[in-house]
Amino acid sequence: MYLPILQIHSEDMPPYAIVCGDPRRAEAIARKLEPVRELSFAREYRTFVGTYDGVQLAVVSHGVGSPGAAVCFEELIRAGVKTLIRVGTCGSYQADLPAGSLVISTAAAREEGLTKQLVPQGFPAVADAEVVAALAEAAREVPGDGAVRKGMTVCYDAFFTGVLELPHKTYKQAGILAVEMEIAALYVVSSLRGARAGAILAVDGFADNDLAAEYDPHTDAVSRAVEREIEIALKAASSLAKRDALK
Repeated sequence: MYLPILQIHSEDMPPYAIVCGDPRRAEAIARKLEPVRELSFAREYRTFVGTYDGVQLAVVSHGVGSPGAAVCFEELIRAGVKTLIRVGTCGSYQADLPAGSLVISTAAAREEGLTKQLVPQGFPAVADAEVVAALAEAAREVPGDGAVRKGMTVCYDAFFTGVLELPHKTYKQAGILAVEMEIAALYVVSSLRGARAGAILAVDGFADNDLAAEYDPHTDAVSRAVEREIEIALKAASSLAKRDALK
């Protein structure tokens, strides 16, 4: 089967994929696979396949925001991908999760618009328990100097504010750990299509109603956290694949 938006063929795709927003990050992750080959680079969607720890994996970029990312997730699942792990960044809501920390998302509050057009309001966006457990286990094995927390995240479409106030404070008070832009789409699409999904995020700043004021995603602490989460995601994907082979 040919997938026209990602511009890939289903016969080239393994059942496990690491997904990320930035095509350059996809390339950086793919460099950890051996051997590796690039299948396509169409719009924001850049696709690699290769081997990590004896397991065939795909690495695919999905761009910024839920609508475009959902297209990526849909086509990957149609191509035969059964497990998707998002590697990304987020804004923290909690003082004990400064820049350089990691968040494993267990579920996402659906404040974006895409999933409202797919499922009813009460439908949850929830990570797969096996993927969450594999990420948490891998996080204990990969050293680093930042905190790692499991918990809920929230997903918005808006990055910068307009005249309306986003409910950052409400979600902070409710115990949400962090905010990002694609996980709700990942979890809902995966649930609808029979795939399993999870996500790990590097904190690159604190989120509030004026995120741009002190936002700097290019610090050494964030770079180390991104490198660490990539290793965690790869180890988790490999672990899941090997466990699946024994079932």
